[in-house]
Amino acid sequence: MPFADRLNNVETSAIRELFKLLGKPGIISFAGGFPDSAMFDVDGIREAVNAALTEEAGGALQYGATEGYQPLREQLAAFMASKGAHDVAANDLIVTTGSQQGLDLLGKTLISPGDKVIVEGPTFLATIQCFRLYGAELISAPVDGDGVKTDVLERLIAEHKPKFVYLIPTFGNPSGAMLSQARRQQVLEMAVKHNTLIVEDDPYGDLYFGDAPPPSLLAMSSTVPGSRERLVHCGSLSKVLSPGLRVGWMVGPAELLAKATMCKQFSDAHTSTFAQATAAQYLKAGRMPATLAKVRAVYAERATTIGNALRRELGDAIEFVQPQGGLFVWARLTGAGGKVQDGAELARRAIDNGVAFVPGAPFYASQPDHATLRLSFATVGVPKIEEGVARLGQAL
Repeated sequence: MPFADRLNNVETSAIRELFKLLGKPGIISFAGGFPDSAMFDVDGIREAVNAALTEEAGGALQYGATEGYQPLREQLAAFMASKGAHDVAANDLIVTTGSQQGLDLLGKTLISPGDKVIVEGPTFLATIQCFRLYGAELISAPVDGDGVKTDVLERLIAEHKPKFVYLIPTFGNPSGAMLSQARRQQVLEMAVKHNTLIVEDDPYGDLYFGDAPPPSLLAMSSTVPGSRERLVHCGSLSKVLSPGLRVGWMVGPAELLAKATMCKQFSDAHTSTFAQATAAQYLKAGRMPATLAKVRAVYAERATTIGNALRRELGDAIEFVQPQGGLFVWARLTGAGGKVQDGAELARRAIDNGVAFVPGAPFYASQPDHATLRLSFATVGVPKIEEGVARLGQAL
């Protein structure tokens, strides 16, 4: 069958291929990037559904505006205001079917074949695939424990003059890194200096352990004149409320949102109004702070457990930055003591030992570091984390 040429730019997700191996009984999986379904506020969502059908059944069950269901847009603007982005009005955002659709709309509206886009190395695997589908040439900017290295990023911007820069500043997938406040300021300043569009993807920013992270680029943009016009912000309720609702949003310049709305109209007409009305009622009911407090406490305990277990069971054969939030530990095998140093090789051995994780190489758009790996602690209870890391130590 003669498929479109653009499909030559992408390949099947390495993670999806890995999941085919996970049918082995008793396997402990650190591979997924999901929130824990036991954390979902089922009672609160049920109440929100009932409220939507009681108060606004016509709006919840009918076709809706492509830009989004207005009561939800207003609730999302208030939600962002509670996190420091006080100047976002309801009409400054569009609702998307998860933040994943936001990335696809950016690809559709901004990327022509051959355009250069800078991403973090490593970055979200689906971003690499999505932008390549539209013909982007991806350039990697290195990341450390404080997020993207802004000195290198600025050199790459000056050299390549990209169509845009895509960043996950807060507890990125897979790096787990948190961009420092100083570097956030630098990113906004270089956006203005080089007239470069910055895309901030922020699905994990609410999942912090202990102190809150620095304000988002969106919240900080009010302090850097001219930066707001060069900033796109993608948010999501998937990691904090429910992925099944498929509710995300995108804030950006009006001209970009108009083009994105047009493209969205072609693909799905609008995000499910039923899901949007449910999310709007949930946010309106004020349950989100308590839900987030519960989720943060559980994930924080699991993050501490996996960090301690890795240090105990793998010792100097592995190095990582203890996550301050999010769902992931990003680690690197050192090869100390003659231990295996290739993430893919360890993944194969680990499956044989009844534990799974994702090798790190596929998360790089270029120059992959084959010694890296991603471990997700979100869906694994404390005893299973201990057992799983012990198995990982045996596989090493």
